[in-house]
Amino acid sequence: MTSKVSIIDVVRHRPSRLFIILGGFFVANALVAEFIGVKIFALEDTLGWEPFNFNLFGQQGALQFSAGVLLWPIVFVMTDVINEYYGKRGIRLLSYLAVGLISYSFLMIFAAVQLVPADWWLVQNETKGVPDMQAAFSVVLGQGMLIIVGSILAFLIAQIVDVLTFHRIKRATGERLIWLRATGSTIVSQLFDSFVVLYVAFKLGPEIAKTVEPWTWNQIFAVGTVQYIYKFMMAVLMTPLIYVAHWLIDWYLGKDTAEAMKGKAGSWT
Repeated sequence: MTSKVSIIDVVRHRPSRLFIILGGFFVANALVAEFIGVKIFALEDTLGWEPFNFNLFGQQGALQFSAGVLLWPIVFVMTDVINEYYGKRGIRLLSYLAVGLISYSFLMIFAAVQLVPADWWLVQNETKGVPDMQAAFSVVLGQGMLIIVGSILAFLIAQIVDVLTFHRIKRATGERLIWLRATGSTIVSQLFDSFVVLYVAFKLGPEIAKTVEPWTWNQIFAVGTVQYIYKFMMAVLMTPLIYVAHWLIDWYLGKDTAEAMKGKAGSWT
């Protein structure tokens, strides 16, 4: 009877229910960002712009990004919102959970790739314009191990940096300047996120494995800088969403409960 009552209390308890909702949305976005990240899209062509042809560190190229950049800004906005109400312990729990579930997902995908495909499945998809569905399945879902490791490591480091920066700014400014701690922590954390994944996946990994030519530092700095500028701009543009999220959460929890949670968040380490 006690366990039934406690479960009902958790579901009805608004702060607990909100944590489940925010946490589920946070983890879902992180997972989807990893899965769609294998696609590289051309920003200029997508928006109908003329090719930008940037020239940085002796490297030239178009504005091309992983499709994951569509969701990662949302993940880091969610990080700041959860951090505001549930503190370091709350966002640290969700970050570790996201990393664990991403790792588990890729392990299951790896197992699925090894399964021998049914002949009719290959033939059926061949008629749809996919000559080798098994190869397509492997390439799209079975991302390179170095990219997976680099992406997970970059995400974890960026989350830690985001949380620490957020609370340092909050200690200095108090409850004022929500935009500064939210946008500022995201801008700092994205600097790490943009370069760590490139370094691990395209320089450190190839140097260790010696299977492909590693990227030069100029390539890493050029691509990383372009990606960081994009994330920087997105962080600034999404700042109003922080205020909308705060308003909705304060309305849902009630002002007194919301203020109490924000006051305790800094001590939940």
